[in-house]
Amino acid sequence: MPSAGPSRIDLNADLGEGVTDDPALLEVVTSANVACGFHAGDAVTMRRVCDLAAERGVRVGAQVSYDDREGFGRRAMSPAADVLTGWVAVQVGLLSEIAATAGAEVSYVKPHGALYNRVADDEEQAGAVLAGSGDLPVLGLPGSALLRLAAGSGRGVVSEGFPDRGYTAEGRLVPRDQPGALVTEPDRIAANAVELARSGVVQTVCVHGDSPGAVVAAHAVRRALAAAGFEVRPWA
Repeated sequence: MPSAGPSRIDLNADLGEGVTDDPALLEVVTSANVACGFHAGDAVTMRRVCDLAAERGVRVGAQVSYDDREGFGRRAMSPAADVLTGWVAVQVGLLSEIAATAGAEVSYVKPHGALYNRVADDEEQAGAVLAGSGDLPVLGLPGSALLRLAAGSGRGVVSEGFPDRGYTAEGRLVPRDQPGALVTEPDRIAANAVELARSGVVQTVCVHGDSPGAVVAAHAVRRALAAAGFEVRPWA
């Protein structure tokens, strides 16, 4: 009997935010969450990331956020559902147009920052994100309202783990202003990534692109996943 092939895992990072080495990360990751201008980024940066992603076979996703450049999308906000739907639609639409000019396409949507955490439990805001993003597959936390609603409507869902973040007992991310929120040591991040991949709960792991050591951490994660027998490739 032929042996089973290697297990697969995707490696994603937040790009186009103007705070990291996008070209270097695109040499390592298999999916790129591209900032769409609301918390960071602009049309020129989006095009540059999409060009490089297309050249390297990296999947492009829309990293949508609250309209909060001053707070980098990490401040809690409570826009009306129709307003949030409009914000998401604008961001996805803009990135889709830019990606097309680069010979790429937007393959999924992933909320950023405070919005990511909010839609883990807030069904109204989760529904607004889904309404504004067409039929794109959705990246999010396992067990989140966002993924539950997406799956219920027939959307593709991709469960995500964060090897560079701490988790609460409820499976949510520890707030960044609390002890244990961030993991900074590359070796520990890599070990966490392997543990997440082996859990079978997630299809992709994320290395935050705005971390000072993002490139080093991403390389460590990819090496560790390969050494553990995982094939690192896009989830789609």
